[in-house]
Amino acid sequence: MTTAAIIVAAGRGQRAGGGTPKQWRALAGKRVADWTLNRFKGVVDHIVLVLSPDDTEAWEEFRDSDLLLASGGNDRAGSVRNGLQALADKSVSQVLIHDVARPCVSEETIRNVLVELETHAAAAPGLAVTDALWTGDENMVTGTQDRSGLFAAQTPQGFRYDAIVAAHTAHPGGAADDVEVARAAGIEVLIVPGDADNLKITRPEDFARAERIMGTDMDVRLGNGYDVHRFGDGDHVILCGVKVPHDRGLQGHSDADVGMHAVTDAIYGALAQGDIGQHFPPSDPQWKGAASEIFLRHAVELAEQMGYRISNVDCTLVCEYPKIGPHAQEMREEMSRIMALRADQVSVKATTSERLGFTGRSEGIASVATACLVKS
Repeated sequence: MTTAAIIVAAGRGQRAGGGTPKQWRALAGKRVADWTLNRFKGVVDHIVLVLSPDDTEAWEEFRDSDLLLASGGNDRAGSVRNGLQALADKSVSQVLIHDVARPCVSEETIRNVLVELETHAAAAPGLAVTDALWTGDENMVTGTQDRSGLFAAQTPQGFRYDAIVAAHTAHPGGAADDVEVARAAGIEVLIVPGDADNLKITRPEDFARAERIMGTDMDVRLGNGYDVHRFGDGDHVILCGVKVPHDRGLQGHSDADVGMHAVTDAIYGALAQGDIGQHFPPSDPQWKGAASEIFLRHAVELAEQMGYRISNVDCTLVCEYPKIGPHAQEMREEMSRIMALRADQVSVKATTSERLGFTGRSEGIASVATACLVKS
């Protein structure tokens, strides 16, 4: 069963203010459209992004991405039809149609709609109206409206692909949403429980509310890493990717970069993906003498694949010698280069153990690291 989502992003959204279509405005560190797209990545097989012909920068940005692109129509229905057409050769069985201005939609809501499509021709989230309803004229109440059986419609609205294509082809136009199009074609639509947080950004104040929702919905992970390597023969050590002259070297199966190993394990730990030894077994001869940059890059790429971005890392080297201070900035820059982070997202510092223990006796170097990861 092949699934797809059509993200309708061709509108101008001027009521939201800001002088820019709301889908391209910033929200909690990313654009509204970026949040919305990320909600569907990994949940459906294909994503179609419907763009206005005027959004030339967006067309250029997404042209080489995994997204399918479609041009917006004269109205929302036309945009949806173009999005459906973009899926014509993908053998799609189920399609979700979603407004780009709903960036707070939960994965649970998306999956609930998909589950119901296994046994129903159409399904869409809706919230039962619980507030009293008035009619009014120029800010004066003119009457009341019975709220029994009323629901506030949300997206994504899901359909069997062939059925909604036929429904849109036959519809004369002017529908409020795709549920109305489906019902006009005789398709029964199941109401899936909606989510109060699945708001549609319409007015300027909606951005503040969406940011509050984002703040309570964040998946933040912390991981710790610890590593130790003993001194042996040599004339330098590699610490956080930097060659530091010393009268001894560090022993290890790889290049024994104790700082980079600790940071790598901290990232693996935050992801609950074990440690370096599980991904790069010391029993495997191909890793003998390997640059630790290989391990760190793997951890960073794994975080990206799992949908996390690294917010910051903090590494503490514990040793009497060599002195770390003169090299700390270079270490930060090298680590930030490898992880594609800003230098101010990487901390490298050092301390001694007051001549206590194996580090105090200059028998080796230890490192402790913490990594903070945030769901993208």
